[in-house]
Amino acid sequence: MAVGTAPLNRAVKRTGEWLLVNLAPLLAAGIIRALSLLLRKETIGADAVRQRWQADEPMILAFWHDQLLLMSQGYEGPGSQILISASRDGELIARTMRYLGQKAVRGSSSRGGRAAFKQLLRLAGEPYDLVITPDGPRGPRHEMKEGVVQLARLSGRPVVPMALVCSRGYRFASWDRFLLPYPFARLVYAYGDPLYCGRHDDVEQFRARLQEAMNMNQRCAEQRLERYGLSAV
Repeated sequence: MAVGTAPLNRAVKRTGEWLLVNLAPLLAAGIIRALSLLLRKETIGADAVRQRWQADEPMILAFWHDQLLLMSQGYEGPGSQILISASRDGELIARTMRYLGQKAVRGSSSRGGRAAFKQLLRLAGEPYDLVITPDGPRGPRHEMKEGVVQLARLSGRPVVPMALVCSRGYRFASWDRFLLPYPFARLVYAYGDPLYCGRHDDVEQFRARLQEAMNMNQRCAEQRLERYGLSAV
């Protein structure tokens, strides 16, 4: 009896996996678009970034991993390549991003990182913004890793800090405390000033500068909410 049901169980499992990989990202993209329409959104600090887009000068955008969900809805550039983990969860995220008009480079510090880094360097010669969550995929939370620093040094592109904060939302019990904004919340996107790393610059000093810039840009977004008498979740 058990032997006879094994093929059926495998078929059900394969069907479930196919539905998860192929339908869940489409559904997730639709939910993200719908949620975005229900938020009061504002963008600050984007003048320098828009000038670069108008001049066809792509950059590296860096934001913390917990802010990933709605970042695509605040992006106004010509197109991006996002570094996403090579894990199964990363596959779902990558497919969702494609439905939202963004492309993905697969890899992380723990899996496929070297190949992904080489691919990002090749893409640095093309008119795409490169997007990295510098504390992903496993943390520590809001702590700058060296990958984005080396990418900036070798590509010659500036790194632009980006942040997202909202007044109401849910924080998951994950390592990054992933943020799910609630409908009708006030949401602020913030861009920082571009930072350059020369090939002969001290890597650790630039990493510290970038960490400080990311923290400062996060604080600027939070202060914008405070003008409305609100605090960030």
